[in-house]
Amino acid sequence: MATPPKRPSPPRRPPFSPRATTVFRVSLVAGGLGLASAGYATWQYYHSPYWNRIGFAPGQPVLFSHRHHAGELRLDCRNCHSTVESSAFAGMPSTHTCLACHSQIFTDTAMLQPVVASGASDQPLAWTRVTALPDHVYFNHSIHLAKGVGCTTCHGDVGNLALMAKTQPLTMRWCVDCHRDPGPRLQPREELFSPHPPPARRSPAEAAALLATYGVHREHLTNCSTCHR
Repeated sequence: MATPPKRPSPPRRPPFSPRATTVFRVSLVAGGLGLASAGYATWQYYHSPYWNRIGFAPGQPVLFSHRHHAGELRLDCRNCHSTVESSAFAGMPSTHTCLACHSQIFTDTAMLQPVVASGASDQPLAWTRVTALPDHVYFNHSIHLAKGVGCTTCHGDVGNLALMAKTQPLTMRWCVDCHRDPGPRLQPREELFSPHPPPARRSPAEAAALLATYGVHREHLTNCSTCHR
């Protein structure tokens, strides 16, 4: 008896349609790009002036203008920050310091009334800190000045700031970059308290001369214990 011919098997259908495969591939690419974009945006945010609060000028009890006092009148920084050369803390101006000048001038202006009231009540002015480092970081103003780091290195062009604002990120990377190569950022003694930064970074020869003048030894500046005690 003749064997009946075999019927051809029906073609196997793929588990997914071509459209579904295309959608899946596009979704994979879009998801990868989305993750990469989110990572890049996060990195940019945490390295941005906004996150580091650069340009941030908090409110103060008195509208004190560094541009007027330090830039135009050329008052020395140490008139108000009297302990900057002798201690870790630079010091903030007392009411007596302000009234040494303003007991005679501008006493009837609204801007100066907080100072007058502070003197009358014997209550100190509550200044708001502009630049603050974390509690686990040790920073000493006096040693930095003694080694040639001027005020404007960390505080910027103070002589042009109507309101004191943060001008540098003061991150660990920013500090370590300076500790690794401090020479170009050092200033001669006569310029340490200048309200304006130098016009340009020091040349290698000038940097080497300043390192020798101040006796700066770079090999110890990046030790952890230098800033974390």
